[in-house]
Amino acid sequence: MQRRSFISSAAVASSLFLGSLHRMSTKACFAEEVTPVDVLVNKKTRSAIEKGLEYLKRKQLKNGKNKGAFGNSGYPSGVAVTSLAGLAFLCSGSTPVSGPYAKHIDACVDFVVKHVRETGYIARSDGSGFSNMYGHGYAMLFLAQVCGMSSNKEVSTKLAEAIKMTCGIQNAQGGWRYQPRKADADLSITICQIMAMRAARDSGMQVPDEVRTKCIEYVKKSQRADGSFQYTLAGGRTSVALTAAGVVSLYSAGIYEGDNIEKALKWIMARKPGKGVSSSQVSPMNYYYAHYYAVQAMWHAQIQHPEYWNEWYPAIRNELFEKRSGDGSWPDGRVGPEFGTAMSCIILQMPFNYLPIFSP
Repeated sequence: MQRRSFISSAAVASSLFLGSLHRMSTKACFAEEVTPVDVLVNKKTRSAIEKGLEYLKRKQLKNGKNKGAFGNSGYPSGVAVTSLAGLAFLCSGSTPVSGPYAKHIDACVDFVVKHVRETGYIARSDGSGFSNMYGHGYAMLFLAQVCGMSSNKEVSTKLAEAIKMTCGIQNAQGGWRYQPRKADADLSITICQIMAMRAARDSGMQVPDEVRTKCIEYVKKSQRADGSFQYTLAGGRTSVALTAAGVVSLYSAGIYEGDNIEKALKWIMARKPGKGVSSSQVSPMNYYYAHYYAVQAMWHAQIQHPEYWNEWYPAIRNELFEKRSGDGSWPDGRVGPEFGTAMSCIILQMPFNYLPIFSP
């Protein structure tokens, strides 16, 4: 399996090709040590996923101007939750044109496309949905995953407009902040844009080399000596969320090995769900966001460290079992159950490996 890189040049491509041969060989040696999908995603897990997706299916608005969204007001009514729900449906194997959730994905696509402004910023124009660059990033990521599959002919055009806007507002440090303008930057928002642009590039869109290089340098500078990643270049908190997201960004840049990766992975593993320290490192406010990136980090890490993946997935899976509500949803006191459910379904379906952006 040859990994894709967010950074591209002839020299890097040659290096990555040779490196990929080594990694494929390494993976072949460790293949028998990686827990099979059917063992990880057992009957209980599949039932939880199905109930979660059915919950999202029920909550999606079927008619009116907000068709495709998940509420008329609050966070669920915005492009962020709609895009994450669309990704959750895609992770099951459905597409905008086939599968049991095809029409629901298609409705998500139509809603998101409808809210790409003339500037390229993806956000509700009526002020609903608590719009910011998180929503814009998730929306770009979602559109990139359906680009070429959706019957909506505006997807590629609107995605290109969104990418252009994102590239145009990158700040001098190489990052982004909450609002669509050049200002300061933080790692959390920056990584959201990195993943979206990497997905867009994989779908065939153009992302300038200088933009890619600057944002990856920003991520590298955000890492501390202990392997964790901090909120801004000036300092600030470190967390499982930031560190896991930082690792995923490095993987996207083609950095698969080395002290930066090893230290970060060990730092995250020391805070594995169920270890007793997890609750102090992953606050309720960003619980699902943290584990959305953490499961990706460990999924990628399985090539060099199958033991990390084998330990991490069952731990978060079992923790998520405990958080479920009786209606099949996952509660979230800040954003809402639609968000918690979409994120949980993405996390639990990671072993299915259906989405290109999540592929190791």
